[in-house]
This record gives sequence, C-alpha cells and structure tokens, in this order.
Amino acid sequence: MKNTKMNLIIAAMAVTMMLAGCGQTSGSSSASETASSATSGQSLISQVTDNDSSEESSVSETTAATTTTTAATTKAEAEEVPAENASDEKDDDSESDDGLFSKRDLKQTADLTDAVEITAEDGKTLEITEAGVYVVSGSAENFTIKVETDDEAKVQIVLNGVDITNSDFPAIYVVNADKVFVTTVSGTENNLSVTGQFTADGDTNTDAVIFSKDDIVLNGEGTLNVTSANGNGISGHDDMKITGGTYTISCALDAFEANDSLLINGGTFTVNTSKDGLHCANDEDSTVGYIYIAGGSFNIQAGSDGIQAATFVQIDGGTFDISAAEGIEATQIQINGGTINISASDDGLNASSKVSGLDVFVEITGGELNITMSGGDVDCIDANGSVSISGGTINLNYPEQGPSESFDYDGNASYTGGTIIINGTQVDSIPQPAMMGGGMGGFGGDMGGDMGGGPGGHGGRDMQI
Repeated sequence: MKNTKMNLIIAAMAVTMMLAGCGQTSGSSSASETASSATSGQSLISQVTDNDSSEESSVSETTAATTTTTAATTKAEAEEVPAENASDEKDDDSESDDGLFSKRDLKQTADLTDAVEITAEDGKTLEITEAGVYVVSGSAENFTIKVETDDEAKVQIVLNGVDITNSDFPAIYVVNADKVFVTTVSGTENNLSVTGQFTADGDTNTDAVIFSKDDIVLNGEGTLNVTSANGNGISGHDDMKITGGTYTISCALDAFEANDSLLINGGTFTVNTSKDGLHCANDEDSTVGYIYIAGGSFNIQAGSDGIQAATFVQIDGGTFDISAAEGIEATQIQINGGTINISASDDGLNASSKVSGLDVFVEITGGELNITMSGGDVDCIDANGSVSISGGTINLNYPEQGPSESFDYDGNASYTGGTIIINGTQVDSIPQPAMMGGGMGGFGGDMGGDMGGGPGGHGGRDMQI
C-alpha cells in the first residue's frame, strides 16, 4: 500500500458525506449545518480497499523469484550463507477475501523448509541482503538485524527465543525491502530493548527498537516484549500490519507508530507509554495516516492518546481497556463493533481536524462503548464537527459540575438507533452542549514535531540511505 492509495478518494469521501442523510437530529446545528455528520454507515476502510483494488487489479502481491539465493553476513565475519539454503517463499502472498491482508500476513507460522538459522552474537550486525526466511535465536548485547534488499524482496524474520539488549540502536532495522515479516514462534518469549538514546544512521533518525522504512507485518504465536527507554517501541514508515502474537510494549514515546496505515486484526497487546499507544500520521502526505482494527485484545496505559490517527480510526471489533489523557483521536472516528472501555482525563473520543479535505465527525453504528471521565473540564465525546449514532450501546460517565459535557459538537447530531446512557440514565436524544463548539482538540491533539519521534516530528519521513 503506497502513499497514493487515498489520493483519488478524498473528493469522493467529501461528496459521500455531504449526501449522507442525517436521520433524526437532536440539538441544534452551527453554521456548518450543510456538512454531513458522517458517512451513514459506509465503512471508511472500504473506500481505501476499493481504491486499492482498482489500482492493483493487474498487479498481484507476489514473492520474489523462487530461485533467489539468500545471503546473511555479519560485519565481523562476512560469512555467506550457501546457495542451497535459498528460500522459495512458498507461503501464499495473494490477497485474502477482505482485501486488507494477504494470506501470508494472516499465516501465523513460517515455512521453515529452507530457512537460515542465525544465533545472535554480541556486538555484531546481521546483514540480510536477499529474500528469504531467517530464524534468529540466542542472547546478545548490541546486536542488530539489518535488512537491506532490493525493492521486490520479502524477508521473514522468525524470532525463536531471542534476548537482545542494545544501548543506542534498533534491534531490527529495515533499510529497504518490499515487505518484512517479524514472526514469533509458539511457546517462545522474545525480548528486545534499547536502553539509551538512539544514534542516527546518517540522515536517518532511528528512534524505535524495531525500525522499518518499508512495509512491516507482525504476526506469530509467541510473545514479543519491547522496551524503549527513550524512544518508540515499533515504527514502520510505510504500512504496518499486525495479525497475531502477544505484545508487551514499554516505551517513552509511541508504542506502535506507522506513517501510512496501521491495520490490526488480531493479537494481544499490553502497552505502557508516556505518549500514544497506537499512532499513525504522515507529515508529508495528508491522504494517509489511518488506523483500522478488526480484532484483538488491548490494554493501553498512555500519557497522551490511547489511539491517534491523522485521517481516520475505524474499529470493527476487539476488546479495549484504555487509560489515557484522550482515548481515541482522529479527524474521523467510526466505531462499528467491539467492546471499548475508556478512562480519560481530557476527551474520551476526540474528532478534530488534522488534515485538510476531510469532514470531521464521530460515527457509532455498533459495539459497546463505555467512557468514564475524570477532571474539571472534560468531554466524553468531543467532535469539532458532527456526531452520528445509529447503533450500539454507549455508556457515558462524567462530572456534571463545571464545563464538562457528555457530548460536545459543532455540527449536526444524528441519533437513529442504539442505546445512550449518561451518568446512569438512559436518554432518547443526543444532548445539545451547553456551549456549542468543540474547541481545538484536547491534550495530545498536536500532530507536530513536539509529539516525539526525533527531529522532524511524528510521521516525518527520513531521507533514504
């Protein structure tokens, strides 16, 4: 998925939202009354996949040539892996039915037929220069797996009980590839950590324990523990997909950070971060920067936002326990399913404009949403645009004294279905806020450089090596 994936749909999204019916409205509208409240149930992610299918109908996601010879070297010894260990990458990389994940993305075990076995060693860099499957085990300090292949190569790094502690550089560093898989083996526990300040690689500000400039997929049946004392946990500067595995992330900045998209449909996540739990934004391309979640179990403790995206966040399933300043933040928020529990001190949901060309809204069509607020000036659901509810169960609890609100919105409020409970009482309409206007977004709303990620700010692309 490349940066052009949403270029053709922005105008269509705006037109679609303008034409969407508002249903039964409650409260009053501001001067933005002509803008639609939401998409009337149209999946945001489907607009992306529909566009992708038209762009890529003649190009299937295939593996590199099956006769490619794999090579793995260490800087110290420059050993070449024999050609007979070449991988033919038998795993199927055709798309699954949903159009979001390939069959290989969803496969939780690797084909080890021709895998290369690697043992981590102190002070060495494993350089992967060809497509293939590489199984890494052992304990080491200042050991880095560096991937630098051609643009068509797919590399699978299989973690089979590794324990790597680095002082200032990523444990896994992807410089160039078509796609890299990081797969954990069932029954194994894998520990990756960086204890100090990250060191740049030329013009590249490495800032994560797993740092990838290209597409990355996290899957498997084992456990991956990531500790980043001064940076991000896992960063992908294109698309990041997570389809399985158990993850415990402790970091100073974002736990999972992607530039273009972050797509999740499985896994167990325990996150403790001073910044955002899940973060997706691209400072150079406002048509990307979205998060889609179809399943998984999430326990997120975040100093800023539990989940933040530049364009949209769509949740279709999963269970969430989020404790943060703001629970979920994006230009557009759509909740179609899942069980979401949010404890927040600023906004539970915050829809505020982070990119141009998109209407701002919160839309809820299903699922169970429980929001509990604490503080003197807080909003359970805050939209600097419109709110639409057509299904689901929404249970909001907030301090009624002071300027706090259950719903704070600038545009239309549409309520056509579902259950809304506010401080223990079921209501039959969306309350009008005492003072119309959602402000400029809450704590953590700044998408600029002060959100971390080193020079250039969140989502900024580093110069390629």
